Amino acid sequence: MSTTRMSTTRINTTRINTARISTARPRGTRPRIRRLPLNVAAVVTVVVCLFPVYWMVATAFTPTRDIQSDNPRFLPESWTLDHFGTAVGADGFGLFWRNSILVTLSAVLLALLVALGAAYAVARMRWKGRRQFMLMVFIAQMAPWESLIIPVYIISRDTDMLDRLPTLTLVYFMMTLPFTIVVLRGFIATIPPELEESAQVDGCTRLGAFRHIAFPLLAPGLMATSLFGYITAWNEFTYANFLIIKQQDNRTLPVWLSSFQNIFGTDWGATMAASTLFALPALVVFLLLQRHVTSGFAAGAVKG
Repeated sequence: MSTTRMSTTRINTTRINTARISTARPRGTRPRIRRLPLNVAAVVTVVVCLFPVYWMVATAFTPTRDIQSDNPRFLPESWTLDHFGTAVGADGFGLFWRNSILVTLSAVLLALLVALGAAYAVARMRWKGRRQFMLMVFIAQMAPWESLIIPVYIISRDTDMLDRLPTLTLVYFMMTLPFTIVVLRGFIATIPPELEESAQVDGCTRLGAFRHIAFPLLAPGLMATSLFGYITAWNEFTYANFLIIKQQDNRTLPVWLSSFQNIFGTDWGATMAASTLFALPALVVFLLLQRHVTSGFAAGAVKG
């Protein structure tokens, strides 16, 4: 009897071990198989998005004779910096670079200043019309800005604001303001109000509590919105092309880049070199702020 029980126990133990092995094997392979289409899709997306950038940079370092060759190569046989010299030495490059920097930074700083006050008022205070205000902000964010070109042009013309950099600054400020308010409002909502209340109990004013307690915690949100505003204003072409007509010295880099031609046609090497230099500041800003961008956008989308 005991021998039968022992054999039965061994058989059951063997079955259990076999079942464990059979169920344990797919656990390591099935997730990998399931993730394979996602990984392939991610790789394809990255390649499709980065290939134009690579081709732009590679063309900027390729000699002119190789650019116009009937058999283009994935990697240039020889490299040159002549195109960058042509781009930097072109008329107006330094002036238009300064204009773009001035307009972009002014619009971003102004949007942050106004949006910070508006987002704090919506997230912390209770006042009549708060929900309607946020609804209008969302509507302004969803509206295509290209549809407002004619009204903005007419207003600028009637107020004698055409061909002026402050006009572009105000336009870019209006373009980036709704998104900045939405993100900062969600970010402020994630900060416990008890922190500011404790500071007020200790003698701080409401403004002082915000400045010493809440504002340092807003760094990721401020950097995320700053990056969005910077890229939006830096790359904007339509309004800069329509609002700056007569005063060509007030043009920005995107408009100047679109007219980068010589008497024989488009100089593709110099154009790609100028495009690379144009994209470089945005890339540098993103690399500097990338640590805070993800957390800023995630925190801004949590509450609201």
